Formats: sequence, C-alpha cells, structure tokens
Amino acid sequence: MILSKFVKEKRNAVKLTQPELAEKAGVGLRFVRELEQGKETLRLDKVNQVLKLFGYQVGPVALKKDK
Repeated sequence: MILSKFVKEKRNAVKLTQPELAEKAGVGLRFVRELEQGKETLRLDKVNQVLKLFGYQVGPVALKKDK
C-alpha cells in the first residue's frame, strides 16, 4: 500500500484530524499534509514518529521485478 494512503486511512479510522495527528505525533501540520499528499522526500525519523502512533514503522520492502 502507498504510504500516503495508509496514513490517511489510519488517521481517519481513529477519527483524528490532521492537526490532532500532528500534535500527537510531535510533528508539524505541514509535515502531516505533505505525508498524506505523497511528497517523495520526507524525513524518515518523522515518518516513523507518525507511524508509531498506529504501531508501525518504515522498513525495507522488496521491489517487484518485471517479467
């Protein structure tokens, strides 16, 4: 699943607004907005701060090989 979609779905599932998520995670509102919009360059430590609220962290994922 795409990270931006994952975070947005998890946030909505626990009925948090973007400002509430930012406050609980200890990151800025702008960061949450950029994360949910799929910005390609984000600090992994901050991404993990957000994901930690949902019991997740960033990790390596194997790429699909074209046949």
